[in-house]
Amino acid sequence: MSKLHQYNIRTTWTGAGETGTTNYKAYSRDYTLAMDGRPAILGSSDPNFRGDATRHNPEEMLVAATSSCHMLWYLHFCAVNGVVVKSYIDEAEGIMDEGNKEAPGHFTKIVLRPRITITAESDVAKAEALHENAHHACFIANTLNCPVECEPTIEWD
Repeated sequence: MSKLHQYNIRTTWTGAGETGTTNYKAYSRDYTLAMDGRPAILGSSDPNFRGDATRHNPEEMLVAATSSCHMLWYLHFCAVNGVVVKSYIDEAEGIMDEGNKEAPGHFTKIVLRPRITITAESDVAKAEALHENAHHACFIANTLNCPVECEPTIEWD
C-alpha cells in the first residue's frame, strides 16, 4: 500500500482594492501563498494577463516545481550510485499555449537543461543515464499531461 502525503497551502488574494471585481480591469491579480512556518511567496498572474511582473506566477512555479523535483531525484540517484555531483544548474523552460475558444490553454512541454559538474572519478555514462531514473521518479512530471524533456550537459572537474 502506498503512503499518502498531504500538502497544505493558504492562497490569499490581496488585490481587491476598493472596487473588487467590479470589472476585468478593476482588480489586481496579486496574492500570497503561505505554508506554515515559512516565508510567504508573493504571486500574481503572468504580466500578459494583467499580472505584476515583480511577483511569481503560477506558470513559472509549475516549471520551477518540475525542475526542482527532477533535480532532487537526480541527486538522490547519483548519491546512491556513486556519482559525485559538485554543481547542478538547470535553465528550465516551459512552453504554454494560451488556447482559444475551442481549446483551453495548456503547457505543450517543459524542457529541463541541467548543467551538472561531477568529479573526475565519477562515471559520466552513469551520470547521464540517471536522468531517466529521475524522470520516472519525479512526482511532478508524473502528474503533468505535457511532455517533460531533459537535455543534460555533464562536465567533470
